[in-house]
Amino acid sequence: MPVNLSAPDPAQLHAVPGLRIGVAEAGVRKANRKDLTVFLLGEGASVGGVFTRNRFCAAPVQICRERLDAGADVRAIVVNTGNANAGTGDDGLARARRTCEALAALLKLQPSQVLPFSTGVIMEPLPVDRIEAGLPAAIADAQPGHWARAAEGIMTTDTVPKAFSAKATVGGTEITITGISKGAGMIRPNMATMLGFLATDARVDQAVMKQLAFELAEGSFNRVTIDGDTSTNDSFIVIATNQAGNAPVTSLDSADGQALKAALMGVARQLAQAIVRDGEGATKFITVQVEGGKTTAECRQVAYAIAHSPLVKTAFFASDPNLGRILAAVGYAGIDDLDQTKIDLYLDDVHVAVNGGRNPSYREEDGQRVMKQAEITVRVNLGRGSASDTVWTCDLSHDYVSINADYRS
Repeated sequence: MPVNLSAPDPAQLHAVPGLRIGVAEAGVRKANRKDLTVFLLGEGASVGGVFTRNRFCAAPVQICRERLDAGADVRAIVVNTGNANAGTGDDGLARARRTCEALAALLKLQPSQVLPFSTGVIMEPLPVDRIEAGLPAAIADAQPGHWARAAEGIMTTDTVPKAFSAKATVGGTEITITGISKGAGMIRPNMATMLGFLATDARVDQAVMKQLAFELAEGSFNRVTIDGDTSTNDSFIVIATNQAGNAPVTSLDSADGQALKAALMGVARQLAQAIVRDGEGATKFITVQVEGGKTTAECRQVAYAIAHSPLVKTAFFASDPNLGRILAAVGYAGIDDLDQTKIDLYLDDVHVAVNGGRNPSYREEDGQRVMKQAEITVRVNLGRGSASDTVWTCDLSHDYVSINADYRS
């Protein structure tokens, strides 16, 4: 069961003016499940994206990068689950392009105006015939309020759909923000298998969308890990439909730009953290805060060393305060001049280690009390500067092995 995460209430998800969403059952891998989703954008929308850093990236990732880099006027997005179309070579690229051509023809667009996304099993041919056959139903289903359906339609091993909404003020104008994400395993975004789609009706210049998507990903999806595996298909797309009445945001450094980014970041972090809360087999949600570093980069480096450690993660699953494992992870994180005598370790309100050694006042029962909680914060002070950073992760349970062992069954 996900950690303190429930399915979204469709009534609480705001429609974003200038965007319609349709979902259909195409039988991509399994019958009788929502597995084909289309986003239909009005004219003049701005779009930015961030994608996996895995060099073995999927065909749709390659096409999306190519089209966004070329400045495509994006008017539609098509997403299939059940098949990742990764490790499929030139044939995979051809099938992804054919999907775009089919949707473009139905919408009277150019194929370059369509972005394709896939998630699911790797190294299997994309059943493009089934997708083509399902597109008319997806288009017919398109409505502004279908965010909850879309959140369900992009799921793979997720146990609950993930969607959040917010209202904010930019330039004195109220704007709407809604987003969905999917992912539960193969999660270590360098940019996680994850997909994320975040939309707002704010007016945002296309020239800042790539940077906006990057900065949002850096503060949200690039701060989560479940198992340390970077997927072939990770994609995060930010859409501004430009329907609101605010003055166009032309710089993220402006007051309006900062307000917009902060509002979007709030929803992006909810979506990213939801992925960890629904991690495959997860029973605990863990925040890893590293402070007192020379740079944020080294703080994140240490945080990920802790968050990725199977020994640390299994200890959390067992509620076993074997906390020397955390100190060991700090030590092998790769900071060559780290002074272990300056390190402090906290588990929520419990001061576990001081100056690199066990705190004389630490009691095992205090550590165990915290370890039994569903939500836990690990805080490490490196004692070498003022920088800090945070990563979110989960424990590692027996179910993680079972889910991934049986994934293709």
